[in-house]
Amino acid sequence: MTDTSISTEGATVPEIAAMAAIIKPAESKGGFRWYAIQTLSNMEGKVKKYMDKFIEVEEMAEFFAPPPGRPLSDRVLMPCETVQEVKNGKKTTKIRKLYPNYMFLQMRLYDEGGKLLQKPWYFVNSVQGVINFIGGTEPISLKPTEMERILKQVEEAEGKPVPKIVYNPGESVKITDGPFKTTTGIVESVDNERGKLEVSVSIFGRFTPVELEFWQVERSTE
Repeated sequence: MTDTSISTEGATVPEIAAMAAIIKPAESKGGFRWYAIQTLSNMEGKVKKYMDKFIEVEEMAEFFAPPPGRPLSDRVLMPCETVQEVKNGKKTTKIRKLYPNYMFLQMRLYDEGGKLLQKPWYFVNSVQGVINFIGGTEPISLKPTEMERILKQVEEAEGKPVPKIVYNPGESVKITDGPFKTTTGIVESVDNERGKLEVSVSIFGRFTPVELEFWQVERSTE
């Protein structure tokens, strides 16, 4: 049987759509496989909330399944991470989507003869905010290795806030606030927990370490 699954790694939405246009699903697609759907911008949360509820209401549960060991809510997977930022000494967190405009569904979308099951296909496409499956009227499953990578990202992101911007020692940055504004310096150390950097700047011909908050610098383009 020809392998017609696709990989989204490193691909843009148009590139994935182009792949979907030329690759046909295998003759037999029976069983549960992962599929990607494209949504309108900033509609991912509403799509997930609706589907989480109406999979049960519309008696669609037989067509959807969560990953092994994951809750039922992961039948409709919206990979996210918690982003942490420290500004003026105040720590804030927000949720950031890892794949904006994409969601992932583990579904039984074809019968054993390779025929598209219209009921679940129409259910997904009727949700407000959903543009279509990747593959359109012939949805293409994602490669198992691709989903393993995505599920690993989800697992690693759980309960582990990450800095909004990550700086590394030795990196060149431009100071955008304070007495050293417009000065370029080198990052000497990073404290992600406090959201602070120690930056070495040249003052009167001598390099001096200055402590700054993340928001007070930006990556140098020089």
